[in-house]
Amino acid sequence: MLKLAVLVSGGGTNLQSIIDSIADGRITNAEIKVVISNNKNAYALERAAKAEIPAKALSPKDFTDREAFNDALLQALIDSEADLVVLAGCLVVIPPKIVEHFKNRIINIHPSLIPSFCGKDYYGLKVHEGVLNRGVKVTGATVHFVDDGTDTGPIILQKAVEVHQDDTPKSLQLRVMEEAEWVIMPRAIDLIANGKVKVEGGKALIEQ
Repeated sequence: MLKLAVLVSGGGTNLQSIIDSIADGRITNAEIKVVISNNKNAYALERAAKAEIPAKALSPKDFTDREAFNDALLQALIDSEADLVVLAGCLVVIPPKIVEHFKNRIINIHPSLIPSFCGKDYYGLKVHEGVLNRGVKVTGATVHFVDDGTDTGPIILQKAVEVHQDDTPKSLQLRVMEEAEWVIMPRAIDLIANGKVKVEGGKALIEQ
């Protein structure tokens, strides 16, 4: 059974998709051991409570410096005995010490088709604003392993979503979540939980 630690910052829609996918069998051989939020007021914590999943808030504001927060976050992940760390709308920059400890065991969902509209300046609605400003016709979402860079780790799954001419950043964000994020994040977790993903030469390979 793959043990998951899910890191969140806000509403927790991706967390909910994981919870629902475990419940209905789209994700097999996996369980959520803990949900951790850097935001004490995140609705994601309520979602975890409703699903009777252990949850905690770890805010950088409660620590003397960022290093102390990073140490506490690493210890919380170790204490959870997580096999896989899932960044589900997590806005915390994961420090190198955590990336190294969980090498190829941290995954993230990004709301574009990497390598387009990704990197340190692209997060939240900024991604969809960038897509609309550029006028591309297709966007989507990407699940990837986390490495030392920003959105640069091996790509596991991607799913395309059509951009409509009358889209706003918010309407596009919602459609990308519904059509792509909530589909490929559970799928990626299921593949990993069942030993179907391996990293070779900087690429994620999926067993057919």
